Amino acid sequence: MVKLVVRDKESIQEAVRRFRKLVERSGIKKEMRRREYYEKPSEIKRRSRLRAERRSRRSTLVANG
Repeated sequence: MVKLVVRDKESIQEAVRRFRKLVERSGIKKEMRRREYYEKPSEIKRRSRLRAERRSRRSTLVANG
């Protein structure tokens, strides 16, 4: 959960800007997008497997390059 304490003499625009940054850093927006539609468990596993393959391919390219 994100909490924002508005500082003295801080404008609403500045407080909103700080709030947006806090929400972005906490990963709430990313989580909302991920949960927007139901995703089958097989699709979740497939996406994580592909991500791991890409990661390992990148690490081997960096090590050999």
